[in-house]
Amino acid sequence: MMTVVHWLRLSTFSLLMYAAAICIAHEGPKGHRHEDDHQSSGSATSFFTTRPDSLVLPLAKEEDVFHFIVYGDRTGGVPAGLRVLEQAVVDTNLLDPDLVMTVGDLIQGYNETPQWLQQMAEYKDIMSRLTMRWFPVAGNHDVYWRGEGKAPAGQHESNYEQHFGPLWYTFQHKNAGFIVLYSDEGDAASNEKGFNQGNLQTMSESQLEFLRQSLEQHKNQQHVFVFLHHPRWIGRGYTGGNWDVVHDLLKSAGNVSAVFAGHIHQMRFDGPKDGIAYYTLATTGGHLSADIPDAGYLHHMNVVTVRPERVTVAAIPVGAVIDPREFTPEFLAEVEKAQSVRPVEIDNDVLLQMDGTAAGTVTIAIANTTSHPMDATATFESRGGDWTASLDHDHLQIAAGETAKLEVKLRRFVGIDESLSVPNIRLEMDYLGSTARIRMPAVITPVSFDLAAVPADYFRDVENHCLVVTNDRSSVRIDSSEFELPDGPLTIETWMSPSQTAGMRGLIAKTEGSEFAIFMDEGVPQFDVHLNGRYVSAKASDVLPINQWTHIAGVFDGNEVRIYVNGKLAGSKPGKGTRTRNDLPLYIGADTSESGQSVRAFLGKVDEVRLSKVAIYQDDFTPSKRFEPSADTVLLHHLDRTLGPFVLDQSTSAAKGTFGPDAKLEPVQ
Repeated sequence: MMTVVHWLRLSTFSLLMYAAAICIAHEGPKGHRHEDDHQSSGSATSFFTTRPDSLVLPLAKEEDVFHFIVYGDRTGGVPAGLRVLEQAVVDTNLLDPDLVMTVGDLIQGYNETPQWLQQMAEYKDIMSRLTMRWFPVAGNHDVYWRGEGKAPAGQHESNYEQHFGPLWYTFQHKNAGFIVLYSDEGDAASNEKGFNQGNLQTMSESQLEFLRQSLEQHKNQQHVFVFLHHPRWIGRGYTGGNWDVVHDLLKSAGNVSAVFAGHIHQMRFDGPKDGIAYYTLATTGGHLSADIPDAGYLHHMNVVTVRPERVTVAAIPVGAVIDPREFTPEFLAEVEKAQSVRPVEIDNDVLLQMDGTAAGTVTIAIANTTSHPMDATATFESRGGDWTASLDHDHLQIAAGETAKLEVKLRRFVGIDESLSVPNIRLEMDYLGSTARIRMPAVITPVSFDLAAVPADYFRDVENHCLVVTNDRSSVRIDSSEFELPDGPLTIETWMSPSQTAGMRGLIAKTEGSEFAIFMDEGVPQFDVHLNGRYVSAKASDVLPINQWTHIAGVFDGNEVRIYVNGKLAGSKPGKGTRTRNDLPLYIGADTSESGQSVRAFLGKVDEVRLSKVAIYQDDFTPSKRFEPSADTVLLHHLDRTLGPFVLDQSTSAAKGTFGPDAKLEPVQ
């Protein structure tokens, strides 16, 4: 049922916001809005509650109201426009108005009778699926004849009247009159029709007389609505016709609320003019000369709400109406599965050399765990433009329960500098359900790569720098796959200088119901280790000074959790058991969220971070200004220099730390 919603791809704006923003209300020509319009006209006994001494809510005003819908042009576009019309019918049946009006150009036309009849039957077959009455309006595509030889008199007018109905007519519904006019009479003498010459834009005296009689019939109605194909009031090629005569008749009637037309395939509002609102619709399946929905180039329908004293018109894009009955638990479960589909690296030999060149192949697997097929489009992104790939714009259809594989060859030629970027594979996927084609949010997967051997002198004779943390985006992320910390004792230590002490903030963290972290709680450091299903926390007692370097070390020796401040024991707690593991990243300068994002950033400076798989400190000690690696070092980040977006690790793990977008290094003062 929602298939065409996503096929239309109205991606440049919010559908619901558009419908609200385009709403225009105006008073009926004879009405006057009173201050008590929104007060209840229901009896006091209509409101019931068992709650005593509470405010009695005013009830909604009781008044006659009905709705009708207006379709725009169907023709001038590709045959796929029929799918838009089909979706409009589905949407309309959900809204359930009293009736549906059109503004012409129902079929492609511009042909001979056999083709005309075929297109007429196709259109009427779709419109017959409406659960309410619909009313046609003749447009140029519906009546213009093209073919061999001389055109029949009136061109396709006789075919139109035989199969669609009169070229002009009127009817009454509830408190309103509906008048359909014909704006393609042309020149009866020459049998010429056109919409770019003023002499062909004149309504005949017989049609004007019909209009006078219709307005007289509806003189006691609260509203009158007029429908035609060409919006002759906008000028352009219509100049030279007699629309001024038509407008004067509508104005004199005193109860014409709105006029609706189409043809120009762009939404437009002129008015109100002399109390009459002039609406021009874009399309309901017709050709759009631009893809700018916010500027009125879109497939839509107008929903008209008629009350005794006012008329409200809202434009709703085709496909924006959703049937809530489709959202069954089974359907939602399938969508949830589709959302969880992610590309997974199953093989990767991409190697980045220290001179900045790189080459290798990454293989991506995409497993469709749903019970329906999925369409996928994979593209390669290199924001710095420094990577090339064999992947361009690959399209895949992945059957239910199947796995697709992508093999992408990568290469980088330029040297190392600030332009080194992390390449991404972008995956856009559509879930192809029984009645719905649903676009999933795009998934952007960074391509990982290993570093070639780091020269022994890379970490020597380098000016001492530190990480400056100002927000969640300025931390350093070290993925869990970059290092291995076995169960048992551990030591995590760093130098830090806070710029403020408020809040609960992550200094070095890999927690979320597991693992370990050093936190700052209102400026007081604590070391947490998750053992046997619970956190054991060793807390210091003093608030650390701001803008001053302090050494913090957290130690777990298998029996006790301790925290040291500047080499002095500041807190301890007994603790035994197995550390609860996770696959979340370790952050320097922030905590990690459940989804692996950086949160609760430490604000200040961080220097020298070392993680060891032993309990280094048993007693008080004098901290080293610069840490050195040992056989037990799991991570060692000096935070002195970068390699593109990375800071390197001097331990045997050779782990890459990835800079956040706002992260920066500065010399230690």
